[in-house]
Amino acid sequence: MPSGKEIRTKIASFQNTKKITKAMEMVAASKMRKAQDRMRAARPYSEKIRRLAANLSAATLSDYRHPFLAKGQAQRQGAKRVGLILVTTDKGLCGGLNTNVLRLVTNALRDWEAAGTSEIRVTAIGNKGLGFMQRLGANVVSHVTALGDTPQLEKLIGTIKVMLDGYIADRFDRLLIFYTKFINTMKQEPVVEQLLPLTGDRLGAPEGTWDYLYEPDAKTVLDDVLTRYIEALIYQAVAENIASEQSARMVAMKAASDNAANVIDELTLIYNKSRQAAITKELSEIVGGAAAV
Repeated sequence: MPSGKEIRTKIASFQNTKKITKAMEMVAASKMRKAQDRMRAARPYSEKIRRLAANLSAATLSDYRHPFLAKGQAQRQGAKRVGLILVTTDKGLCGGLNTNVLRLVTNALRDWEAAGTSEIRVTAIGNKGLGFMQRLGANVVSHVTALGDTPQLEKLIGTIKVMLDGYIADRFDRLLIFYTKFINTMKQEPVVEQLLPLTGDRLGAPEGTWDYLYEPDAKTVLDDVLTRYIEALIYQAVAENIASEQSARMVAMKAASDNAANVIDELTLIYNKSRQAAITKELSEIVGGAAAV
């Protein structure tokens, strides 16, 4: 049995750990509320620009067809070249959040390899995903890290543009995004969604028949709106991922604090038993010595 001094040292160590995890839990809880508010605030903009893109794409059907739209999907069936955007966190200590989405990516890469996919281009948003892809030896064409707790579209645009330009230049046939979707505080779900080509399921049906007057022309307007739409989708995914990160970190730190408290209780019990055994032994020695006299 370890000595009383060793047990007291371990108890003090776990108490310090508990203080740290408790503080991190409270910080994550504060950030989580802000991240959720930011995520929900971005949804109306995403929905509004989705409706506008659906209306514009239907209205310009006979005049101009943007490369992002699904009409070109007939030539892209059986796509052998894939672009993917991977959204992860910059830091750890958030449970299995990154592990789950990275496992989803790994399974997708394995399936694509089995299907004969010839080329995969990767954009990494977040340090954890970037490090993972570099260790795999993937073709990382762009990346962005250190977004902080408040994502800014200005920091994402350059990274996103590399992938959008690659799709327009026909360097790959599909663009997908992997991220963690926020369900609620206790549940975050890793998902994969197709960004390009835009399908009817993604845009939705236009609300009635629309007729537009374009200035300067339909191509310029549609190019700008659809690009903004894709950027909004990616920003929303990043906002969802940050909200998921803070929720997962809060839960993980609470579990760590609870485990530390349990270990402290167990060590305290062991210490008390050890101390009681030592006192009993001393009393027995005193009694035995008195009887011998």
